[in-house]
Parts: sequence; C-alpha cells; structure tokens
Amino acid sequence: MSEIIRRDPRREWIALNRLHPDHTSVLAALGVNREGGGAASEWLGPNGVVRKNPRAIGFIGPNGVKRIDRSGLQQGGQAAATTTAAHDSRRRVTIDQPAFLVAVVPDLTGGRLSSHDKDLLGLARRVADADAKQPGAVVAVLFGEHKEEALGEAGIDRVVHLDDELYAGFAPEARLAVLSAVEREMTPRFWLLPDSSLGGADLGRRLALRLGERAATGVWQVEVDNEASLGWRCTARGAAGSLDIQRPLPRVALALAECAEPVDETRHAAERQTLAAPIPTTLSRIEDLGQVAVDPAGVALAEAEFILSGGNGVKQWDAFHHAAKVLGATEGASRVAVDDGFMARDRQVGATGTWVTARVYMAVGISGAIQHLQGIQRCDKVVAINLDPRCDMIKRADLAVIGDSTQILAALVAIVEQQRGGQRDAA
Repeated sequence: MSEIIRRDPRREWIALNRLHPDHTSVLAALGVNREGGGAASEWLGPNGVVRKNPRAIGFIGPNGVKRIDRSGLQQGGQAAATTTAAHDSRRRVTIDQPAFLVAVVPDLTGGRLSSHDKDLLGLARRVADADAKQPGAVVAVLFGEHKEEALGEAGIDRVVHLDDELYAGFAPEARLAVLSAVEREMTPRFWLLPDSSLGGADLGRRLALRLGERAATGVWQVEVDNEASLGWRCTARGAAGSLDIQRPLPRVALALAECAEPVDETRHAAERQTLAAPIPTTLSRIEDLGQVAVDPAGVALAEAEFILSGGNGVKQWDAFHHAAKVLGATEGASRVAVDDGFMARDRQVGATGTWVTARVYMAVGISGAIQHLQGIQRCDKVVAINLDPRCDMIKRADLAVIGDSTQILAALVAIVEQQRGGQRDAA
C-alpha cells in the first residue's frame, strides 16, 4: 500500500466550515487538541503541518473570563462539559491597609452597574494600583436598592451602601450630605463620578463646590505625572468635544464612558463599610415627583434603554408592534426589514443605521449580519429570538430563545399583561 498521504478536499472544507452539519464530527475524526480531550482544535495536515481551528475558543480563559464560542459547539452541547469543568481562576485581591482611597459614585441605573460605571471603576483601579508596593483601595458609594451580586469583580474593595428612601430618585442634597460624611471620615485622595446626565454630572459639580475644588469634566484619559501635585495628569474634552485639554488631575473628576478598560482579571473583597457618625438630615428644597412617562416610540434609538428590534424572521408585524407597546420598548429593525418597508429608515440598527447603547436589546428574527452586530456591540444585554440556533445573533446573545417569534412574543405579552392585571387587582 502506498505511503503517500492522500488529501480529502471535501473533509478539509468541512473542517473549515463551522456551519456545516458534519463540522464537529470531522474535527473529532481529525484528532484531538494538544491539551487532550474535547473536540479537535489542532490536527495534522496532509503536509505534516499542524493546522489550528481559530474559532474553537468556547472556554474560560486563564483569568476566569468567559471567551466567546464562535465555533457553534456550545450550542450543540459538546463544549458544555469543558466549560463546566473550568473554574474561575481570577486573582483574589484583599487590601487590608491601603495607602490611600479612591472614592467612586456610580450612577447605578436600574440597580445595576452600567458599562459607563464599569469603565469608571476601571479608571479608579488604574489609579489605585499604580504603585504595587503601596496600593490604594477603591471605595464605592451606592445609593438606593442595587441588584449587583459581583461588586468585587468590578474592582471594588469597600462598599458604602445607603438604601434609605431619602436617597431614592433625584435627591442631590441628601446624597451630597452623605458624600460630605464620607469625605470627613475616609478622606479619599480622589473622587471619581460619571460625567453623565443620569445624575453623576450634577452630583459631581455639587461635590466639587462643597470641597472647594475645580473639578475636571469630560475626562477620558489619565496619565502619571510626577510634576503634578497629586501625581496624575488628565486629558478632558473641551469646546463641545472638539478640543482636548490637559491639566493636573484634581481631587474631583467627572469621566466619560470608555475612559478606561473595565476590570476583568481580578476579584476584590467588596467589604461593607458603615459610617460612624450619623448623617445630618437637612430640609431639602427639591421635591421629586417621580419619573415622567415617556412614549417609547418617541425615543431616539441612540438614547433608548430597551429596544425591541425586528428582522426578516418577523411575519406578523401587528403583533410585533403590540408587543413593543406592552413591553414599553423602543422599536428598531434590521436593514432587511427597513428595505422591505416594514419599518422607517430612522429605526434601522447597525453600522449602516444607528449605533445603539441600550441596556437590553431584544433581537426578534434577526440572523446577525456583521453590520448589525457592530451597531449593538455596546449594548449591555442582548436577547435573541430565532429559529436558527447556529446564526450569529444567537452566538452574540446573552440569552437565546429558539422557536417561532410570533408564538414567543405572544406568550411573553400574555405573561406581562397577566402580571400587570394581578397588580391592579391587588391595589
């Protein structure tokens, strides 16, 4: 029998085509990876060269960060065993005696840390960890009810949480009294707040005035500067965002989104702290009358918090519009749905439409073209409803539902209406 290695072009093509139904079995037949076990990510080619499958990355990395599975194995259940067996190996950090403190006041919209808040905590972590021999600690001051269970994973060492009704809603004077108490007891070296319209920008300016500081606003970058009084220099946006202004970093800074990378390689203690002295109660001159109801249909896509987006898989658009109304979501659409005339052009989501930053993005019947995925890359949570379990939108989603979109939306609307009816009956 000849010892010449014969090529099988069809099998090689299947090995490179992750959407082929025999893709997994062919990879398994070609061999196992060098780590041993599981589906093949490396195999010996016909010329003796080791070939690698770059998409077989459905695993938890060495720092405990879950990598995206682009090979489709996770949906098939084959990678579930290896993913389950992996453990969180992020380095645990406990700072018992910090050299200084960095106080952060996140917006905590909806009781959860937003992407802007996590960027701000990443900036605080960078300042606190600049000197490895004398590290600082990050103190987060939280107001109202929060639903975060992994504050330590965001880089927080200590937490001061005040969930009294006095601090709920728009209460800048009551919150400023708390920050003044933290200043007296802990004396942080820096105060970092998000430069956002959700409350951080207003509260940060009030705090700077109370402390007699000239706050830095629009900060998007910080650098070590030994000549500065506090050892740091910041770069901020000025002149309506058309000019960069550099100055020594003051004690109070209001940072923009993407000012730093979020923490993803360490897990901190997030110890609960309480203020020793009681907080003085002041008679507020501001009365919060609650949130004003806004029609979601009138909200621009770039500003929407909850988007229900439809694509080619939506067959009953009347039911889709009804679901958006019941859920209180802003409507969006893929390019195919817009080109077919089902939605207006200003409702198109994606690189060729509008880039969105919603906290929840629900994609109904959208396969996930690359332009659409680019437009939703900054959304916090993505929910996908689709018939195809192998489509790219399912792989991008944090929560995926496989099935007919009409039936799933109808069931979701029924549950929401039932819960609202029960609340009205109870009232």
